[in-house]
Amino acid sequence: MFDCDVIFFADFARLTETAREHAPVHALVHSIAFANREDLSRGFLETSREGFALAQDVSAYSLVAVARAVAPLMTAGGAVLTLSYLGAVRVVSNYNVMGVAKAALEASSRYLASELGPQGIRVNAISAGPVKTTSARGVRDLGKMMDAVAEHAPLRRNCEPAEVADAAVFLASDLGRGVTGNVLYVDAGYHIMGL
Repeated sequence: MFDCDVIFFADFARLTETAREHAPVHALVHSIAFANREDLSRGFLETSREGFALAQDVSAYSLVAVARAVAPLMTAGGAVLTLSYLGAVRVVSNYNVMGVAKAALEASSRYLASELGPQGIRVNAISAGPVKTTSARGVRDLGKMMDAVAEHAPLRRNCEPAEVADAAVFLASDLGRGVTGNVLYVDAGYHIMGL
């Protein structure tokens, strides 16, 4: 275990040095997001400048910084994965500034896929449906969101954490060797539904 606070640039250098002990690195899973509770709980128009910058820095830029720290250690190629959500491409009530941060995260993953591809490093995002995690509890009306997904998703249920993990294993393994620059939805099919 290694603590890496993505707010502090010095931690990225320590991450590289610590990971070097385990090189080559084959997979990196970026599962970091943060926004101030007050910026999530009020309308998007009321997002503070500081809160907007913090959400972007922690939730999106951290992928770029972590990939830069670890990519040199992926000497045999590898996979970089990040976790996103439907709020990156659609307006989701109460998701607000985090949706904009996830949009930046998904765009960043595509640019990284283009730049790291020649080194045999694949970069993908998994867009999971709503899952009860510690960070998700910061989203107002999470229970209502989960109820709506279970009612309208083609599979008539929410996704399970194990299904998200299975998708990550697929993308990180040789089974996903031809997949890069993609957003894989693991949401019981909810993303395909209209009104």
